[in-house]
Amino acid sequence: MGTIKLQNIRTFSFHGCLEEEEKIGSDYRVDLEIKTDLRKSSTTDHLKDTVDYVLLNKIVVEEMDIRSNLLEHVGHRIITKIFKEIPSVSRIILAVSKLNPPIGGDVEAVTIEMEEYRN
Repeated sequence: MGTIKLQNIRTFSFHGCLEEEEKIGSDYRVDLEIKTDLRKSSTTDHLKDTVDYVLLNKIVVEEMDIRSNLLEHVGHRIITKIFKEIPSVSRIILAVSKLNPPIGGDVEAVTIEMEEYRN
């Protein structure tokens, strides 16, 4: 097994329960870690034998573009789509952070973290 990590994927999205969040948007950070078998690609040196991190990034960006009230909801969509599109992924750890959230305090970020295994 092996791990592929995409760290600090930055998006501007419109998630949140407040009406102004839907209108003005906010900055987000996504951190993604997947488990997969890297043995074949480590010997063949072929992209087709591994998980393409360009595709992982594309999935994250596409799902972050779809508005959700809750970070948990967008996180679940990202995980579901990765498992659907990339059969070799066996485990996902995902963190979605809203930077400078409008919660009436000096808070750098609010983060949800989810971990799922392929059934």
